[in-house]
Amino acid sequence: MQGKEKMSSSERQKLIIRELKKSKEPITASVFAEKSNVSRQVIVQDVSILKAKNEPVVATSQGYIYISDQAEDNMVRKTIVVNHTPEQTLAELYIMVDHGVTVRDVSVDHPVYGDITASIRVSNRKEVDLFYQNLRVPNVAHLSSLTNGLHLHTLEADSLEKIEEVCRELERAGILIGEAGE
Repeated sequence: MQGKEKMSSSERQKLIIRELKKSKEPITASVFAEKSNVSRQVIVQDVSILKAKNEPVVATSQGYIYISDQAEDNMVRKTIVVNHTPEQTLAELYIMVDHGVTVRDVSVDHPVYGDITASIRVSNRKEVDLFYQNLRVPNVAHLSSLTNGLHLHTLEADSLEKIEEVCRELERAGILIGEAGE
């Protein structure tokens, strides 16, 4: 961070939005920190400010993404209820992405805090592997550990048939409990 002048907060936020809007891949806080000559933590704060301004920036295990409503209008979404052990997480996610389905998030119904939702946004095995690798870090617990393995996923695909096939395979694996709203 030596030698280069630091960007102002408004300049950094404009950079973040501009870069995320044109990127097809997630961008990490470290990349933005390097570009703007500030720390990663400053970028995390900038993103929090952007979210407070209702910018659709989402943190994923691979970095930040900008959610464009236009790109998602033709997608089908369904929320499913599942229950499994932490050891079955990788198999569960592989089943989903192997059928061309994106796993948008995971949610649990906590007895004190109510609904807790975290963005996952994985669409292929490489993204699943990175997400799972981040779960394997010491002192990081699965969100579903708060509810003895019971949790929900919002799935997204370009056809309902893909999601229905995922549900059939998760049911065969003994993971699917049902669809939300059933």
